[in-house]
Amino acid sequence: MNWIDVGALDDIPLRGARLVKTPVGCVALFRTGEDEVFAASDRCPHKGGPLSEGIVHGRAVTCPLHNWVFDLETGDAQGADEGSIPTYPLRVENGRLLLDGDAVGRRAAA
Repeated sequence: MNWIDVGALDDIPLRGARLVKTPVGCVALFRTGEDEVFAASDRCPHKGGPLSEGIVHGRAVTCPLHNWVFDLETGDAQGADEGSIPTYPLRVENGRLLLDGDAVGRRAAA
């Protein structure tokens, strides 16, 4: 894996999100706990809603447009909704967020 530093953990509020622009489109970084962050597509497959503007709860995010709920570990829709969002490997190291550059393309995230 090719890890890219995309910012500080403290830049994301608890139960909040931050966007990273990548060659595959916008990736949202969701902070679900003190040291727990997930990376997933920012686009809901239902109507294209910006998931980074949704509600983060537990290890899930609710789309702000139509309330679809996605598991941030698997990307799968929960409940009666069908579909999924891409997820990407992310780790926290010394307070920095490292995103797998191979998973999001050959160019660096910005």
